[in-house]
Amino acid sequence: MKKIKLILAGAIACVLFAVNANAQTTPPPPPPSPPTPATAGAPTSLLGKWDILFKGLPNGDTHIIFTVTEQDGKLGGSFTDPDKKEVPLTKVEKDDKGLVLYFTAQGYDVNVNLEKKDDDDHVKANMMGMFEGTGERVKP
Repeated sequence: MKKIKLILAGAIACVLFAVNANAQTTPPPPPPSPPTPATAGAPTSLLGKWDILFKGLPNGDTHIIFTVTEQDGKLGGSFTDPDKKEVPLTKVEKDDKGLVLYFTAQGYDVNVNLEKKDDDDHVKANMMGMFEGTGERVKP
């Protein structure tokens, strides 16, 4: 009988210990940093008009003229398609390497990453992560 009481007391002690035990918790994530304006630290060297040659597009190698502007602290712009029609950019965002230009072409949402090369007059471009391009500033 003593053994049963001892086992029962041990089981109750284990249950009480397990109930009082707390699992380790991770600290809450830090609060998000406040939003910054789209042009905060924007590479102003990428503002202007760019002639970019994209290679390997379905319709062959294609020159596209992009114009990147800043108005009232907001980035924007347009591009001239191969048919010489000017189309507004739907959005321009700054990223860690340069700018991302968004637009709609032939019914598709398209993005182009624009990154400055060695000097202020040459850029590298990447359309949709598939098509590489190189460009140079269009001088007035």
